[in-house]
Amino acid sequence: MLRVAGKRLAGAAGTPSFAGAAGGSGAAPAMTAAMVAPAMRRGYHERVVDHYSNPRNVGAFDKEDADVGTGLVGAPACGDVMKMQIRVDEASGRIVDACFKTFGCGSAIASSSVATEWVKGKQMDEVIAIKNTEIAKHLSLPPVKLHCSMLAEDAIKAAVKDYEAKKARPAKADE
Repeated sequence: MLRVAGKRLAGAAGTPSFAGAAGGSGAAPAMTAAMVAPAMRRGYHERVVDHYSNPRNVGAFDKEDADVGTGLVGAPACGDVMKMQIRVDEASGRIVDACFKTFGCGSAIASSSVATEWVKGKQMDEVIAIKNTEIAKHLSLPPVKLHCSMLAEDAIKAAVKDYEAKKARPAKADE
């Protein structure tokens, strides 16, 4: 029975296929596509799918810029690697822009995307207070994907730490 259902989802077992279906009214391919899409998502929350399909703030800043902090973190267990960068306005200490590049699963990409959205416009002390549990709750991540939100939290903290280290270097050089 499961094989028959699987074949139907794939467009076999008597249902017309997408390419050149005989005598098709056009209704069956649309129905099949509608049935396949949710199966491929495997139950991810719509926010995960949205941030994965349309990630916000993908890109990179020049890591040598004095107003840019870069955080590079990874999870050896799953192979996810996340680079997050923040651009800080020196006068106000506010994060004016953020971007990321992530090599990993959809949940890791979605977590990165959400994190960059959340840090923009905030003060440094506000962003280091962002917890992985908040990101996970917002994306409705399942327990097996919590490491993705942990990476995002770690990337934020690493970017802030890098920025603060850059600011401390010139002060030490002047002394």
